[in-house]
Amino acid sequence: MEAALDKAARVFRERGYHATSIADLTGAMELASGSVYKAFKDKRAVFLAVFDREAGVRGEKLHRMISAAKFGRDRVRAALTFYAKSSYGVEGRRGCLVVGSAAELVTFDAEVAQRVTAALHRNEKLMADLIRQGQADGSFYPGNHRQRDYRTANDVPAAGHARCRKDRTEPCRNVGGGRRGDEIARLISSY
Repeated sequence: MEAALDKAARVFRERGYHATSIADLTGAMELASGSVYKAFKDKRAVFLAVFDREAGVRGEKLHRMISAAKFGRDRVRAALTFYAKSSYGVEGRRGCLVVGSAAELVTFDAEVAQRVTAALHRNEKLMADLIRQGQADGSFYPGNHRQRDYRTANDVPAAGHARCRKDRTEPCRNVGGGRRGDEIARLISSY
């Protein structure tokens, strides 16, 4: 059943909930419509099962990437890299089930709204926890917008190629667009 749900997830991600028909799902899942209706009450039930499976699978992948990193700063980078890789190329074109669900269903379906909200809160809590871990291990220096290690601000992907002098006599400056390294470091340390 997991393989069938993974195939259904692809359809929901690519087409969205409202544009997906039971025929689309049965074709993708390689099941007869009777089998789908036997396993699930309706399209909404398929969607909820897909949503829960997708959240679990993505959560496991994310936690594997994070746990491979030693310091909080590296864990934040791993999480951001995971999200970035999910948003471009083939995966990005398929869309995000959580964001798509939020856009299509939360206004009309309280249960979906609750699941989407819970997923977003888990992501937010995870990032806050990772930042706190970085503050605790010194890879994010709490209470000071200047990082202990001048490279920290440069390593944040959104910093836009910021460059800092090693002796830190001048503030980081931005050479490629995006936020200044100092500004990102200040925002992170204020968590």
